[in-house]
Amino acid sequence: MPEITFREAITQGLAEAIETDQNVFIMGEDIGEYGGAYSVTKGFLEKYGDKRVKDTPISEAAFVGAGVGAASVGLRPIVELMSISFSLVAFDQIVNMAANLRYMSGGQIKVPMVIRAPTGAGVQLGATHSQSFETWLAEVPGMYCACPSNPSDALGLLRTSIKSDNPVIFAEHSHLYGARGEVSDDYYEIPFGEARIDRSGDDLTLVSYGYGVRVLQEAADAMAAEGIDAEIIDLRSLSPVDFDTVVASVQKTGRAVMLDTARKTGGIMSEIVSEVQERAIDWLDGPIVRVGAKDVPWPYNRGLEQDILPDADEVVEAARRLISF
Repeated sequence: MPEITFREAITQGLAEAIETDQNVFIMGEDIGEYGGAYSVTKGFLEKYGDKRVKDTPISEAAFVGAGVGAASVGLRPIVELMSISFSLVAFDQIVNMAANLRYMSGGQIKVPMVIRAPTGAGVQLGATHSQSFETWLAEVPGMYCACPSNPSDALGLLRTSIKSDNPVIFAEHSHLYGARGEVSDDYYEIPFGEARIDRSGDDLTLVSYGYGVRVLQEAADAMAAEGIDAEIIDLRSLSPVDFDTVVASVQKTGRAVMLDTARKTGGIMSEIVSEVQERAIDWLDGPIVRVGAKDVPWPYNRGLEQDILPDADEVVEAARRLISF
């Protein structure tokens, strides 16, 4: 299979959608002439024209609202936020409007829109550009939330997102755009709520999503050198969550470490820990351990930012404590 970057996988998915569905258009700040803050839509304006690729004013509330309106009358907008941190400006449109219109209309109004957004810290963008609000938005009923960790999943989940008749938050960790991976030439889609076993193991279960999976892979390699056989679960989507796969893994290994690259407090892993406790407590050989970012604003200084961002060493240390419990 050919190897492409995470960025190229998303670009491919967007191009496919525009070329195969006349109802698809994309809009956002600097996505046209500039080519997108992360160069995902480079060349799109010249190739597809300004009816399909729309630069917007700097007003997330306005253009997300326009996307909700367009979706409600039959179009399939793909809205790009320059950062998921800026979703706050459009929270009323996202949470009150996009997520609720289908329910409140008794199914008469569908909202088939995708909101793409870079997320996460670690690339020195400062406190107001480094949030991970996919963990907030995953809580909203009526909305899906996809968080790919590799190019293959990015393409498969994006295809599913664009075809969905419900709004989707598509969170792309800023650390991943240059990550490379194999992507099949054959057409495929990846359903929401279907986690992936990235690595099989018998000693403990490691769970995360997005960039966190990369951290777990590094940690699992280090553990293997110490004789610890770790299993990695990549959630892929945060709404819905594939609790069955996580529970089955914990029942096999008896131990679990959950990683939030967002803040530990209020992260999605708290919900997963709770579900595993309810469904698999009799299989646990020790407490479920959570690893996450420190509860402080994200610094711009690289050294401070890296100190706050959880890394493989923290995961390994947590695993050692759990194995010796």
